[in-house]
Amino acid sequence: MVEKTKILVFGQGKISGYLSALLGICALSGVIAFKFPSYLTTKELLGQLYTVDFARHLLLIGLILSFSLGVISFILSRNKNLAVTGIVTSFAAILLGGASVEAGAISGKGPSLGLDWFILSLLTSMLIFIPLEKAFRKYPQPVLRLEWQTDLTYFFVGHLLVQFYLLSINMVYTGILGWAIYEPLQATIRGWPFAVQFLSAVLLADLAQYALHRLYHEAPFLWRFHSIHHSCRVLDWLAGSRMHLVEIFLTRTAVMVPLYLVGFSEPALNAYVILVGTQAVLVHSNVNWEFGILKYILVTPQYHHWHHTDDPGYKYRNYAVHTPLIDMCFGTYKLPGNDWPENFGIVGNPVPAGFFQQLFYPFIRRS
Repeated sequence: MVEKTKILVFGQGKISGYLSALLGICALSGVIAFKFPSYLTTKELLGQLYTVDFARHLLLIGLILSFSLGVISFILSRNKNLAVTGIVTSFAAILLGGASVEAGAISGKGPSLGLDWFILSLLTSMLIFIPLEKAFRKYPQPVLRLEWQTDLTYFFVGHLLVQFYLLSINMVYTGILGWAIYEPLQATIRGWPFAVQFLSAVLLADLAQYALHRLYHEAPFLWRFHSIHHSCRVLDWLAGSRMHLVEIFLTRTAVMVPLYLVGFSEPALNAYVILVGTQAVLVHSNVNWEFGILKYILVTPQYHHWHHTDDPGYKYRNYAVHTPLIDMCFGTYKLPGNDWPENFGIVGNPVPAGFFQQLFYPFIRRS
């Protein structure tokens, strides 16, 4: 699998430039989120996923690194644009208050954009998966690989709209399907031990997602949306973010609403959300781990990579998200030993490049 992308070389100031620009933009965004938390932060995460003090420390580290790396890049690189971006954005963040910025009041009314969720997820994913992909890479590809800008845009938009998806799921759960809530069942489920609840939630969620995932491939109209996800020609930790906004809503609703209706406790649901978020990034990542006998119990990168291959023989295979046992039960399991696919995407790929082109692609009538 050959990719026509120039590999970044250490010592030329480009790596430090990209890092400086990214951290500077994140730092400036963080300061703005501090000033307008009612509009730019995910209220459900504050106090549960992170604290204000943690955010301030993270912001201070980001500012120091952004400015320092920007200076290094400015000295080493011929093209100063990235360095200037990092220095200017970090300096602007400092002028607006930096890590000591006064936090605005938080209102519990109305939805907000998850700018904080985007920053935390991006930094965490980068710090974990970029080193892993460098140390255990399966395919020789650079960090800034083909179409990385498109997938980063998906990552940004998907995380930014997280609260809107949460509100939509809640509307379906309490409004449209409120009649299906059976409190005695929910009380019984919540009485189960945590481990039993968690494993049951994983199984139920995987069954729901398997059914919808199979529909995405077999129903032509739904395939228009899902084909965007399969248009990735390179897989890594960022590739799983390429998903049409309609598909995100359908998938999250189809998975989370049954879990709410059954009545799993909040700790069990939180544990499941952590699992699905981690596994979704891992199975798309460029790591060569085969997991031994566990690959017959857990969906692994090798297993999911075969689902993304451009080989037509795998278009209707390996739908499960958490355990391949689901595919085994429904006759859609296929894993050729220890082999890995060489190419990804769609044969004769009809999906256009670019976020906005792909956003409207499913709605364009074809002759």
